[in-house]
Amino acid sequence: MRLSRYFLPVLKETPSEATIASHQYMLRAGMIKQNSAGIYSWLPLGLKVLRKIENVVREEQNKAGAVEMLMPTIQSADLWKETGRYDAYGPEMLRITDRGDREMLYGPTNEDMITDIFRSYVKSYKDLPQLLYHIQWKFRDERRPRFGVMRGREFLMKDTYSFDISEEEARRSYYKMFVAYLNTFERLGLKAIPVKADPGPIGGDLTHEFVILAETGESEVFCHKALLEMDAPGVVDFESDLSGHVDKRRALYAATDETHDEAEFAKIPEADRMTARGIEVGHIFYFGDKYSKPMGAKVMGPDNKEHLAMMGSYGVGVSRLVGGIIEASHDEDGIIWPKSVAPFGAGIVNLKTGNAEADAACENLYEQLIAAGVDPLYDDRDDRGGVKFGRMDLIGLPYQITVGPRGLKNGVVEVKDRSTGEKQELAPDTAIAMISDAFKGL
Repeated sequence: MRLSRYFLPVLKETPSEATIASHQYMLRAGMIKQNSAGIYSWLPLGLKVLRKIENVVREEQNKAGAVEMLMPTIQSADLWKETGRYDAYGPEMLRITDRGDREMLYGPTNEDMITDIFRSYVKSYKDLPQLLYHIQWKFRDERRPRFGVMRGREFLMKDTYSFDISEEEARRSYYKMFVAYLNTFERLGLKAIPVKADPGPIGGDLTHEFVILAETGESEVFCHKALLEMDAPGVVDFESDLSGHVDKRRALYAATDETHDEAEFAKIPEADRMTARGIEVGHIFYFGDKYSKPMGAKVMGPDNKEHLAMMGSYGVGVSRLVGGIIEASHDEDGIIWPKSVAPFGAGIVNLKTGNAEADAACENLYEQLIAAGVDPLYDDRDDRGGVKFGRMDLIGLPYQITVGPRGLKNGVVEVKDRSTGEKQELAPDTAIAMISDAFKGL
């Protein structure tokens, strides 16, 4: 993409309403624009990142055997009344009435609707297990929406729902999602710690939050340091016994301030204790028949008797992750995107737009990077070098290639690694090869 043809409304000054890094940089980098409290338009740069995160989440769900579908944003209140949640959910639910005076709501979650879909079509244990998911916009009317997309009212979420014949089988589904989440967050360049959690209005007796560490985190995290040293499981057979991956993490203490037990934490050797701030980016629940029982979601079992489906739900805040990644990966100059979700792989900075040699070299780099599968952003605007460098640092692309007449006389361009700040002078072909290799396998 040529910057002269792109919509990138960057801001020089930090908006006064933005108090945390992700909100500041998302506004300044032209990623989002607020429409009303907690509701944002996603501008082109922000949307590119959002879609890349969404695709990583989708790919890891598919690997785990989950099947994608799509449910509507507007739901009938009747389903929520069946489960008793319509009146119990609280003022966060946006309740509306259509022109036929039917009570509706803008969905904050989908347990009730997916249970209705399941009971309509699945009648036998032979059709189990089922893992169904969608990626959909949701709405929760936060009393004090703040921190940009970190605590907005409208947000994009991936939610998966599992249906099984027994608690034992339901826990197998839970473990699949537990492992899938560890792999997902690692691909996003994050270290996520699974901590025991409060089920809240979703319900259930087995639940974990996945928390990433950041200085501006909303919760205090207490855990064993060994959790930070564990790699994600990576490639696994999702039909095998995954309990080992889960149990070795559950065996180590991890909690936020909501569920923290100081006495249990004190049992950890002092050198192995860690306290930090954290951001919740995923939450998984097993809740048995909490929804299947009131809605009569039953299947015929191998004993020729009806059994209530045992259920779980598994959420990832896709739009929240955009802010979470920035909180975990930025510096005083701007965002530092992991390669897996960067809006562009590399930025090309032409220091002398209009100079025939510099223009030709930039065009060549631009075409070769596209051919190599690295999506480049070519800054072909007639701005000063300082403005171009500041803009590139702000939007946080993994690599910056600076092209100028002086370097070209020596047959080199300058390549900057945004994450380390390291700069190298390389021949253009060498620069292309190095950057291309860095993106292979992502």
